Amino acid sequence: MFNGTTVEGSREERYQAALTQLQGLIMDEPSAIANLSNASALLNLTLQDINWAGFYLYDGKELVLGPFQGLPACIRIPLGRGVCGTAAEQRTTVLVEDVHAFPGHIACDAASNSEIVVPMVKDGELLGVLDIDSPLKGRFDEVEQGFLEQFVEILVKDLMLP
Repeated sequence: MFNGTTVEGSREERYQAALTQLQGLIMDEPSAIANLSNASALLNLTLQDINWAGFYLYDGKELVLGPFQGLPACIRIPLGRGVCGTAAEQRTTVLVEDVHAFPGHIACDAASNSEIVVPMVKDGELLGVLDIDSPLKGRFDEVEQGFLEQFVEILVKDLMLP
């Protein structure tokens, strides 16, 4: 549960609480930017050992930096380039244990060592990606993947991007 700075409990309890909290945060809020901002803040509180959590939004040509928590980041990412561009192009989650071994990795933060990117797709259309980085190698697993895919599913259900 939320103690003011982090979400406490087992990993599964934290993830379930975050999914419930996300639903409450975005309910009846039409602003995509507000919802994505709160979503990135919620992930930053919920996930341990991460150094970046945020979104890249698809503008019809490339991914453009959206709301996030962390250090300044790359602004534009072409489809097919790096972990984010690969996940967007393939429309599938990409989990990378060691980003330095990923062909074409884009190093926005030299401290990042592992990454998971979940594409945001609604009605067959690419909206963008959720990107989470960690300074730890092998930080993400199937449990996080399942949680983050559920998180994105809840988020994009009513998300309206211009």
